[in-house]
Amino acid sequence: MEKSCDPKLIEEAANILVNAKHAIAFTGAGISTESGIPDFRGPQGLWKQVSPEVATIDYFLEHPKEFWLFYRMRMSALFTAKPNKAHYAVAELERMGVIKAVVTQNVDGLHQAAGSENVIELHGTMKRAVCVACGRAYPMEEVVRKIDGGQIPPLCDACGGVLKPDVVLFGEPVKDFDKARELAFMSDAILVIGSSLTVYPAAYVPIFVKEMGGKVIIINMEPTELDYLADVSIRCKAGEAMEMLLEKIKERVGVK
Repeated sequence: MEKSCDPKLIEEAANILVNAKHAIAFTGAGISTESGIPDFRGPQGLWKQVSPEVATIDYFLEHPKEFWLFYRMRMSALFTAKPNKAHYAVAELERMGVIKAVVTQNVDGLHQAAGSENVIELHGTMKRAVCVACGRAYPMEEVVRKIDGGQIPPLCDACGGVLKPDVVLFGEPVKDFDKARELAFMSDAILVIGSSLTVYPAAYVPIFVKEMGGKVIIINMEPTELDYLADVSIRCKAGEAMEMLLEKIKERVGVK
């Protein structure tokens, strides 16, 4: 049975965001499940089907062929995915000036596809790959052609080095964390959507906002590790929640 969104909690969240001077969004895999991309730790999550070990930097370095066979399978869902209602609502809130930026753990590029402009991708992007030897970047479409043509792992045309998706694997430092931390310290509210808040250092972002006296809103189907921080916790699908939240905010600010 699906959980429906509590209108009272939606209204509380809208009040926080409308009154905030500098609000940001923080998103995880749960915002993209309605686009057909499996999350990682949910009931039907990716780590219920395969071991998280395949997403470690050590596994990639030791078993690049097996890694790319796994990643090529995952890319099929990522390439065909389109933004959903939640992505479009986040982009609209940014356009309205209600939120100033999006910090995401996702690598799917769906925020940008929906129209979000100020996006920090903590875990990189699957839209390109880089050579581990010389750093040359390749569009992922070109890498897929190499793989589907039988070159597994795909190799750099310039130096022959192994290509790696430009994503952060377990055991690697996150990207742009300093920017995300700076944003968090500037913010008086954060809207968390679809994250279990178990992966660090990314999960420090809402903690920083709270430490600075800001408000925390969490929208997630399942309980999160940081629910104790939440001023408002909404248990329902991201698409439904964000559609309701956007409508309520538009009512409050007089936008049709």
